[in-house]
Amino acid sequence: MIESYFAKLEEVLQDFPTIQSYTSTKKIYNTNLGFISGSVMFENLHRLDFVEVKDVEVIAKIKYRYQYMDDHHQLLFRYDNAPHHPLLRSFPHHKHLANDKVAECSEPTLVEVLLECVRGVTSI
Repeated sequence: MIESYFAKLEEVLQDFPTIQSYTSTKKIYNTNLGFISGSVMFENLHRLDFVEVKDVEVIAKIKYRYQYMDDHHQLLFRYDNAPHHPLLRSFPHHKHLANDKVAECSEPTLVEVLLECVRGVTSI
């Protein structure tokens, strides 16, 4: 059920070692479908804002965005599945980089994005 999915995300956020603080908002539409958004502040004052719309009966997320910014609110990277790069093989999944490039990618999980935030930004 969607409540279990959200509880697992909250557990990840609570237990992740370099998170200084976070906020989250959840909306449950029915037992399987919901929306979660949040903002994570890391110890280095970088920030990750995220949104997920999830139906737990489907593997892929309906919608997602993970936007990672430095302490001056400059974009370091953003993953999303907005359908605005149809020529990419991974369409609609893609990653925006700080150098204004867009890269192919698969749909990331929140844990994968958090780990990338901690490891440092990769570029193409």
